[in-house]
Amino acid sequence: MTLPDPDPAHDGAPPSDDPSPHPLHRRLKSFVRRAGRTTDGQARAFSELGPLFLLPYQEAPLDIEAAFGRAAPTVLEIGFGMGEATAHIAALLPEKNFLCCEVHEPGVGALLKRIGEQQIANIRICAHDAVDVIDHMLQPGQLAGVHVFFPDPWHKKRHNKRRLIQPGFVRKLAQRLAPGGYLHCATDWQPYAEQMLEVLQGEPLLRNTAADYAPKPDYRPLTKFENRGLKLGHGVWDLVFQRA
Repeated sequence: MTLPDPDPAHDGAPPSDDPSPHPLHRRLKSFVRRAGRTTDGQARAFSELGPLFLLPYQEAPLDIEAAFGRAAPTVLEIGFGMGEATAHIAALLPEKNFLCCEVHEPGVGALLKRIGEQQIANIRICAHDAVDVIDHMLQPGQLAGVHVFFPDPWHKKRHNKRRLIQPGFVRKLAQRLAPGGYLHCATDWQPYAEQMLEVLQGEPLLRNTAADYAPKPDYRPLTKFENRGLKLGHGVWDLVFQRA
């Protein structure tokens, strides 16, 4: 399954600060579309691996066992960027299924390419808005975990309402977690970390696994983008909450 002549891996683009009108005022979305070019290697991955690892969006419950070819604990990842962390975690935890949502086409192609290069079998990608996937394809208590790593922080105060981690969205995630399942968020923007903590603590279906922020779990790697930030003195905050 390894693809010939692989291109160098790319990191995700930095968060958008586009102040243009956004559909969030009409309904919550999990993403902001970004510009980007799909490389030849990513295009080959779409062609060769897409039929095996891409799941079409459907307005009906997903048969997870059929989609993955097995029954296993399933983790939803929302917005995986270029897939560096996703591929690492899925390879590290082969006993789990990873259902991954991302609408950025070069990112989807990059993760498909990593799947081929690293021979990863436990990832499926839905290239669609995660909010729709949660609303229509996932049922209550179906997930063992949810990962939301470095969502767009929308730095300017007037744009804070566009942030993904809001009470209504967290309630959707909590409802789809099985008892004992976890929600793991991470951000490198302290004001967003503080908002995340407030929102997650306010969800009665969840309990914090730490006093406030959690130590970075061993499974989450430091990406190249994150390492660059740490070298510049930027902090990173992990929050791990568990379904009661």
